[in-house]
Amino acid sequence: MQVMQQVGALPYRFNPDGAVEVLLITSRGTGRWIIPKGNPIQGLKAHQVAAREAFEEAGINGKPSKKPIGKFYYSKQRAGRPEIDIEVMVFPLLITEQLQDWPERRQRKRRWLNPIAASHLAEDAGLKRILQIFHLTVET
Repeated sequence: MQVMQQVGALPYRFNPDGAVEVLLITSRGTGRWIIPKGNPIQGLKAHQVAAREAFEEAGINGKPSKKPIGKFYYSKQRAGRPEIDIEVMVFPLLITEQLQDWPERRQRKRRWLNPIAASHLAEDAGLKRILQIFHLTVET
């Protein structure tokens, strides 16, 4: 079976107490809590695509890590077409700006959480693992 490649952003910031928070957004179709992600774009590096997806889907700008934190897999349902397996390479994205208006504002909700709370909210097992790993790498 073919596996489609995507890149994702794990947006994060530090709150006034110095604790890390991550941003989850809802998917357009099911309303599940996910991270911004999308398909590779010719001419852009993977971490640049991750930052672009974060802007379009979550209304945030930031500095993406050039090194991924990891990857996870999920299956995507497609109307009238076979399900497809997708591998998502995830890049941490340190937030520098949060916008009030952005391209997909009317299609998604966003929520800042500590990484462990975010891992409980996310349904995908692979994304849960990424959030837990991120918690350990940033908090220690």
